[in-house]
Amino acid sequence: HLLTGGAEAGLGPLAADLAALLEERDPLPPGSGADLTERVEALRYWRGGTWRGGRSGRGDPAVLERVERLSRQWRGLLGVGPDNAEPDPCDLGALIALAYPERLALSREALPGGVRGRFLLAGGQGVALPEGDALAGAEALAVAHLDARAMNPNNAEGRIYLAAPLARAVLEARAAWTEAVRWDTRTGTLLAQRERRVGALVLETCPLGDLPAGLRLDALAGAIREGGLHLLTFSHGAGAWRARVESLRHWHPEGHWPDLSGAALLGTLEQWLGPFLGTARTREDLGRINLLPALQALLAWPQPQQLEDLAPTHLTVPTGSRIRLEYRADGSSPILAVKLQELFGLADTPAVNGGRTPVLLHLLSPAGRPVQVTQDLRSFWNSSYFEVRRDLRGRYPKHPWPDDPWTHAPMKGTRRRGV
Repeated sequence: HLLTGGAEAGLGPLAADLAALLEERDPLPPGSGADLTERVEALRYWRGGTWRGGRSGRGDPAVLERVERLSRQWRGLLGVGPDNAEPDPCDLGALIALAYPERLALSREALPGGVRGRFLLAGGQGVALPEGDALAGAEALAVAHLDARAMNPNNAEGRIYLAAPLARAVLEARAAWTEAVRWDTRTGTLLAQRERRVGALVLETCPLGDLPAGLRLDALAGAIREGGLHLLTFSHGAGAWRARVESLRHWHPEGHWPDLSGAALLGTLEQWLGPFLGTARTREDLGRINLLPALQALLAWPQPQQLEDLAPTHLTVPTGSRIRLEYRADGSSPILAVKLQELFGLADTPAVNGGRTPVLLHLLSPAGRPVQVTQDLRSFWNSSYFEVRRDLRGRYPKHPWPDDPWTHAPMKGTRRRGV
């Protein structure tokens, strides 16, 4: 591309010199800067026998001789003669752009927090010139040589070794308008605009009035994945429902219950949350979304009814009270926190999952504090109850502490006068 494009543009001799320089070792000594224009000048001054001292007179003659030999071969292929005129730096930039279109670079200096000498490549990677380099003030560069780190998107920044200034007209000719919607983590809002860009390089922007639904969904899903599920508000109801389903997924792996773990929900945001995003554009909008119906839509028939049957939200205890169950996503037994006096006479520990999973009873004092945790209620009445009775009946004399908990009527409140 460099040679053929150079020939078509009338820059065949310069393209041959540049190709030869890029194939050979750098003829200038270390610390000479990254500007390829100086290398072409050194070659042309050496070739013409006109050493003039200063910058143009530098260079390793042995390396320059090898470079000239290569250039002569390329000139022969192109059918052009040598050119020893002062090179135009922007012509060099245009030729490099033909060979390495992904290495066009814009200065970051104008960005908030931008630093002179740091650039963004069209391929999206960050690169920097050595400190104090003469090209540091350029608006745009065409980069010919850089270290391998610069081509790895996981690295923060790579180093530019050889480059040339790039005329903005070259970028303008390659630019195309596109619609862009992205999440601004600082303000917690969607930014929507039309951008004139070359790869990752944005040359011009203007506001985008109508927000394309697909781009908005992609941007919001990306924001949630990056920021985490805490950008969404899981109400108590949504969290409890999620734990019930996750419990059944552990108890019945053959039942095709959906995976509602954080990783799974983040991985499938577009499918389960997309239809419920409405016109969300801000962090506050995301926080207001009612997640329960979005999650419930993941169940296939007859799973909704199976959920109610196998993992009910409440259990009824002997007093008739309906007590809420607390399910855990790891499939461990759900917790039933109930006042001890409401279970007098009950022998068997209540169970869910069709009777296969006994609950974990948190037996509460009259003040609502746990006094015993058990999954064996029968054993509790026959043994530990009497220790609890001895410790608490003096503190709560208005509540029943019978000698025989098996025959005493269950009670919600204090015992009746005279009982």
